[in-house]
Amino acid sequence: MNTIQEGDVLLYQTNDDGEVNITNGIVKMSGGLETAAYLSLFGGNEDAKTWWGNLSETEDASKYISETQHLLQALPITSGNLLRVEDAAKRDLAWFKEEGVATEISVSASILGLNMIQLEIKIDQESFKFVENWRAM
Repeated sequence: MNTIQEGDVLLYQTNDDGEVNITNGIVKMSGGLETAAYLSLFGGNEDAKTWWGNLSETEDASKYISETQHLLQALPITSGNLLRVEDAAKRDLAWFKEEGVATEISVSASILGLNMIQLEIKIDQESFKFVENWRAM
């Protein structure tokens, strides 16, 4: 039986980074902006020149920088650094507005527990949460 799937592969966060959900050989898909947001926040490197996927990309909006990911690996987990992470996430997601995909983006970060951060993202009317390890020591 052939199943036509539409949208993007839905990525979700685990203790060892992103995963996909496969049930009965079918990959769970998403028709929303969640996967693009996830890749923007956690899919590249802090430097557009170091991630292999950016080497041949000519449009800046299509490059994954993932400043958010870098800060979570570089800064200590403190309430004072939450604003820095929120600002980085807004910059990582700014391409949604620059490319006309969205008109409004908001980010809220909170510490969930030991070495865990939650990012609440709202892009226009779509909302989702990412829970990520804060790896810096």
